[in-house]
Amino acid sequence: MLNQLPEIAAPHPPHILQRMMPLLPHYGDLKDPKVFSLLVDDVCRLVELSPISWEGVVLDRRDIMARCRKPSLVAVFGAVYDAAAEAQCAKTWCCKSLENISYVSEIEGYFTDAKYIYLYRDGRDVAVSFRKALVGEKHFYHIAREWSKVQQLALDLRHKIPPERFFNLSYEQLIKSTEETARSLCEFLNVSYKDSMLEFHKSMEAKKTASSSSLWANVTKPVITKNSRKFLKEARKTDIRIFESMAGEAMDALGYERVLVKKGQELHFSEDDLYEFGRENKKLKEETHKQVDLADLDRRSGQENLLKEIMAR
Repeated sequence: MLNQLPEIAAPHPPHILQRMMPLLPHYGDLKDPKVFSLLVDDVCRLVELSPISWEGVVLDRRDIMARCRKPSLVAVFGAVYDAAAEAQCAKTWCCKSLENISYVSEIEGYFTDAKYIYLYRDGRDVAVSFRKALVGEKHFYHIAREWSKVQQLALDLRHKIPPERFFNLSYEQLIKSTEETARSLCEFLNVSYKDSMLEFHKSMEAKKTASSSSLWANVTKPVITKNSRKFLKEARKTDIRIFESMAGEAMDALGYERVLVKKGQELHFSEDDLYEFGRENKKLKEETHKQVDLADLDRRSGQENLLKEIMAR
């Protein structure tokens, strides 16, 4: 939706911070121009190898280096997105990588006026979706643990960031009152709302994204207004109890009603339980990978091979 606005570039994320931050300690002193130049080239290659290309964006390595106010990964991250915004004649940009929540201290240390959009969804529906996805955990215990951890990071951040820089947005609110919610978001971002936001599914970006993976098939459809509380029909009661026991606190904080496990009556799991959950999680992952589209895996392999090359180097 945001990518339909002329003021904002919101391309498919190559997950720069998520993929490169763990590798950063192995580069050495980034103040050394040769070392920093190597990092810049690696980040640019990561973007260029994205399964969904950034149309019209040319990443000139010297230009990217010149845009950086200091030799850091976050600076390269910002410079790359600045170049993407300029290529789209946009005034600013939005990075849609969910893992940015893990690197807020680095983001805050470099950008003086970053704004955050906290988009969250009922974790039980998230679990139902991830059961079918190529990526991510598959057992409700593991999904609940990860979902709860990430929501808590965002909830903690909400208390630290001034409200003029932090926007709360539930998926359920977005699909129920799409235009109203989009207008509120535009007001927060100081941009003009346009009806084209609701036509996102007709865009070339949506078509490219959907064709790259079954995971993104729905982006070529209008907002699915009834795409909530699917877990009531698609999840076992056992799984719902596990999720609500593991993630009940985060659910309460976000206003999601528990249906099977009341507060204070959460289930506790033994080591044998956790072993079985882990075994089933692994089995479900293996089954999912057997069904995956080989072309989808091939499109993702470019970035994965680059990361292996960096680690080997």
